[in-house]
Amino acid sequence: MKRLATFIIVVLVAVGVMAWSTPGLLDSVRLGLDLKGGFEILYEASPLEQGQKVTKQSLTRTAESLEKRANALGTSEPEVTTEGTNRIRLKIAGVTNEKEVREKMKEPASLTFRSADGCKAPAADSSNPDKDKYCKVELVGSDFVENGASVGYDQLNRPVIDIKVKDKKKFADVTKRLIGQPLAIFLDETMLSDPTVQAELTDGKAQISGGYSLDEAKKISDTINLGALPLKLTEKYSQSVGATLGKQSLDKTIQAGIIGSIVILIFMIAMYRLPGIIASFGLIVHTWLLILVFVWADFTLTLPGVAAFILGIGMAVDANIITNERIREEIRNGRSVMSSVKAGNKSSLRTILDSNITTIIVGAVMFAFGTGAVKGFALVLIVEIVLSILTNVYFTHYLLSLLVKAGLLKKPKQFGVKESEINAL
Repeated sequence: MKRLATFIIVVLVAVGVMAWSTPGLLDSVRLGLDLKGGFEILYEASPLEQGQKVTKQSLTRTAESLEKRANALGTSEPEVTTEGTNRIRLKIAGVTNEKEVREKMKEPASLTFRSADGCKAPAADSSNPDKDKYCKVELVGSDFVENGASVGYDQLNRPVIDIKVKDKKKFADVTKRLIGQPLAIFLDETMLSDPTVQAELTDGKAQISGGYSLDEAKKISDTINLGALPLKLTEKYSQSVGATLGKQSLDKTIQAGIIGSIVILIFMIAMYRLPGIIASFGLIVHTWLLILVFVWADFTLTLPGVAAFILGIGMAVDANIITNERIREEIRNGRSVMSSVKAGNKSSLRTILDSNITTIIVGAVMFAFGTGAVKGFALVLIVEIVLSILTNVYFTHYLLSLLVKAGLLKKPKQFGVKESEINAL
């Protein structure tokens, strides 16, 4: 009775949690542009000034700048990734004004040092008071030495930013005029910091201090280095997906998935009786866990991800079939149900793990060397296989063992084995 009670409690708790959380989880799944509609652009980055190079750092910071711009325009969770040595891929779902977004995205990141010299006080209803307060541009990104900004420490071991400029005279004139006044640092139209000029600087070097944390100092240093090497973005490839097409794709995918799942569950129950019901329950738990991982890890669901999802379901079904067939083979060989379940679970485990681990290795290679949709497919497949091992191997084995030890599964016909098929030992 204790094992039966454990079985009932585990099943009821799992069903209750899934029933309570599933509606919210489904609403929280982030859809890619191929399901939601939007557009994708592949940019090639090149330096604005001749003789400069595109570094990994400048490419990464430019990608971060693109993401911030897309967020500022109110777009829906943009995806920005770097590819190779000089390419950036931008994916934005649910865009209403594509032309405006495209124009804004291709502008190079703009680093400026601004003062309040001659500026009017910001209006009370100003949307960007920092921009209005510091209206005069004193220095731009190209005024700084490439990679000339670095993080150092003052006498009290506090992080500071050391910078170098190309034109010493221009820098001396600016710092002389602004002694005792702030010189604000802007990336695009966002103020990063507004340190005060302490003295005239004639050697082309300066130190920016302001009680920064180490992360804040690194961020400002990286931004200045990025501004010293502004990148021009050229569209190499673009693709638009209408919201209607995306919705149709999603609806058809869900419809096909529901039909396929029902057929699979009916097949499992018809073939393996009560163990088939347990296997079907394991598949349902497996699917719920995958959706949970998608939401918690903030993955984006795309059509390649859906393909990996379906493939993973197929592999999970295969794991259940292998286990149940091994158990039936043991029963046909004349073993008791208890020993058949133990032997079948043990012999099937190695086969299932071998095949799944091999697939994980292939998926890892695809993720490491692939790009875009290939990475998405590989990631979903790996996650799905890991969850499949947990649910359709260990979890279903545990539930099946509980019923066998409770005495509810003790007849061969409950596993779909006829008495005439059993060989005498």
